[in-house]
Amino acid sequence: MEFSKVTQANEDYDESEIQVLEGLEAVRKRPGMYIGSTGPRGLHHLVYEIVDNAIDEALAGYCDKIVVRILPGNVICVTDDGRGIPVGIHHQVGIPTVTVVFTMLHAGGKFGGGGYKVSGGLHGVGASVVNALSEWLEVEVYKDGKTYFQRFERGKAVTGLEQRGDTEKTGTLVRFRPDAEIFKETTEFDYETLQTRLREQAFLNAGVRIVLTDERDEENRREDDFLYTGGISSFVEYINRKKAVEVIHPDIIHFSSVAPDDSATAEVAMQYNDSYNELLLSFANNIRTTDGGTHEDGFKRALTRVMNDYGRKFNILKDSDKNLSGEDFREGLTVVLSVKLKEAQFEGQTKARLGNTEIGTLVNNMVGEKLSRYLEENPATARAIFDKSLAASHAREAARKAREMVRRKSALEDASLPGKLADCQSRNPEETEIYIVEGDSAGGSAKGGRDRKYQAILPLWGKMLNVEKARLDKVYGNEKLQPIVTALGCGIGEDFDLTKLRYGKIIIMADADVDGSHIRTLLLTFFFRFMKPLVEEGHVYLAQPPLYRLTKSKKHYYAYTDHERDQIMGELQAGYEIQRYKGLGEMDPDQLWETTMDPARRMMLRVEVEDAAAADEAFTVLMGDKVEPRRAFIEQNARFVENLDV
Repeated sequence: MEFSKVTQANEDYDESEIQVLEGLEAVRKRPGMYIGSTGPRGLHHLVYEIVDNAIDEALAGYCDKIVVRILPGNVICVTDDGRGIPVGIHHQVGIPTVTVVFTMLHAGGKFGGGGYKVSGGLHGVGASVVNALSEWLEVEVYKDGKTYFQRFERGKAVTGLEQRGDTEKTGTLVRFRPDAEIFKETTEFDYETLQTRLREQAFLNAGVRIVLTDERDEENRREDDFLYTGGISSFVEYINRKKAVEVIHPDIIHFSSVAPDDSATAEVAMQYNDSYNELLLSFANNIRTTDGGTHEDGFKRALTRVMNDYGRKFNILKDSDKNLSGEDFREGLTVVLSVKLKEAQFEGQTKARLGNTEIGTLVNNMVGEKLSRYLEENPATARAIFDKSLAASHAREAARKAREMVRRKSALEDASLPGKLADCQSRNPEETEIYIVEGDSAGGSAKGGRDRKYQAILPLWGKMLNVEKARLDKVYGNEKLQPIVTALGCGIGEDFDLTKLRYGKIIIMADADVDGSHIRTLLLTFFFRFMKPLVEEGHVYLAQPPLYRLTKSKKHYYAYTDHERDQIMGELQAGYEIQRYKGLGEMDPDQLWETTMDPARRMMLRVEVEDAAAADEAFTVLMGDKVEPRRAFIEQNARFVENLDV
């Protein structure tokens, strides 16, 4: 392990040490502060910022259609039919307002003046940040019967604002190419990523039409046209249909409310299905609040209170019965919660959590009043929901007993760690990692080849439980999963505590065949459903063992793909031997270390969840009870399969 040298700081700390970054230099110097990262996530965020500005026009009532085009060379073009960015001279800085919007941070219609009632572009930095991080950007404004044009390069205007003829339309067109100097990993846009986000925006803004086209390959042009008059009710219907679950009640429960002072609105759509998993998607001013916030808290409190009150009122819950928990009432529930407010207070630069206390009160009151009325007016639906929640409560109680039994058993046996675990010497989670290995044979090679200081090995054997088809009580008592839970040390479900995680990296190491893929999928399903923060915080990895070993003149060459194998074969030309690895157990400890476990040479994939709804759908479809949706998925995606090993 190498450490870079630390140079001593200058003892003379005076005004000459203070660097002032002018204009958009600060954005180019520290892009991660503004868009989260300079990887694929930050790249796509550029598109979102421009689209969000168009959505703000729609929220203000001036825009009906937004068109997003991916052009050759990964150029993005976003057009809306809103009012058009103002082009007149700005009263404070004396240059055209459109130039101000694209070259100055915190300049926009989101800071008062009545231009926007609510806005997703909270900080007013969107357009200027996109400009700063683009190799070039061009804007066209259609306003007052005229067309205006201006071009920028790396954040700086290279033309003045030019008037270019007459037009009858209104709106704004923004065309840009991300700067490869900033986005060194990739500047290639992923169609599915944009498709998911834009579909989501169309659901959240009923009646706004959003068109996405991919024009990079004329022979394989793609287009989606999103328009949902049903709004978030259509969103819930879409999610449950894609997940291919059976719904408990056919109608989607939908409420909306406006704050007494007209400063905010809240809207919720919900429907129960027969799965064991909840999915709550919350939004504030069209921004996905992945970490929740006051609006989610208000919804959860009201749902639990209303359902327990209903159970008491209609004698479903007896006087001697305990109230059901919030988790019981949310089992199998799909919810989309959307709030819009004038002064949104987001916690953190990435706007992942909403902090406005008044919106929690608005949501709490809305759900409390309107859900109570709905349940009384729809007794059959209310009873179906309550029966499911009671079943969830009984399963949770069984899980609690199973959990306590596991704890007592561990205490009696005085064995806090599973017997097959070969632990590491270090106790620092920042440097430790655990390999979960399929089979005792591969486990033996891994134990022999590891670095004992910071690498732990846990072999698995036998068939894993598919947790997608099992309730919590079955998971706690499962002898195949219990060693994983015990080794990681952070609990599962309600007991999960990330601060108790014993290893910073959890690496799934399975054979590169169908059985290995099945093991990986079962483990990922388990982590996603019962230890989700492990995935969300980037602790879960997939090891990438080689597929082939080529030997010539006692020298070994490893290939991880068929393409690499063909390259090596071409370089060696002749006189080599080739071995196709069928399993990890075929490698001796030195080979496993050299190819798969040595941090200096190994390749690993980190498991990330970009889109919670899509991940939830994928696990339900692939690992759930329903055969038909799984067959349809396989038929639709079979043409993309490579390296199939059967």
